[in-house]
Amino acid sequence: MTTSANIILDTTQVEQKIKRISYQIYETFSSENEVIIAGIVGNGYIFAEKVVNTLKEISNLNVVLCKVNINKKKPLEAITTSLEIEAYKNKSLVLVDDVLNSGTTLIYGVKHFLNVPLKKFKTAVLVNRNHKKYPVKADFKGISLSTSIKEHIQVEFSKDSAVAYLV
Repeated sequence: MTTSANIILDTTQVEQKIKRISYQIYETFSSENEVIIAGIVGNGYIFAEKVVNTLKEISNLNVVLCKVNINKKKPLEAITTSLEIEAYKNKSLVLVDDVLNSGTTLIYGVKHFLNVPLKKFKTAVLVNRNHKKYPVKADFKGISLSTSIKEHIQVEFSKDSAVAYLV
């Protein structure tokens, strides 16, 4: 990105949101021994990695990272995960993505995990837009924005920074 005028979250703010979401997850699952953090491929997975690292710093939970492979352009295609179903069956799971736009990716991710008996199931996003096509919500969110339909949120993660833009 070339302009800073459209920054909605800078690196420090993203780190604060990750920490806050991690504490909320810890509070919700503090009575559990293990929690699966399932990140949707792409930025959702990168965001999930950051949440897992923070959870390992602040809690004694056994935190397991899982990659959720969803074709965002064709969400009806088969969804796969980096873990076998038995690894998260009857366990607590948080499905993570970077931005909740229309809700398409998150709802299909939720649908995949609804086919497996889970002990507890929550969702987390860094940025929640208020233009949903599907009735899906984020249980844990960094920031909620009311944007126009034509505006988009873009999150960029690099080794040492993370920035969310309104474009």
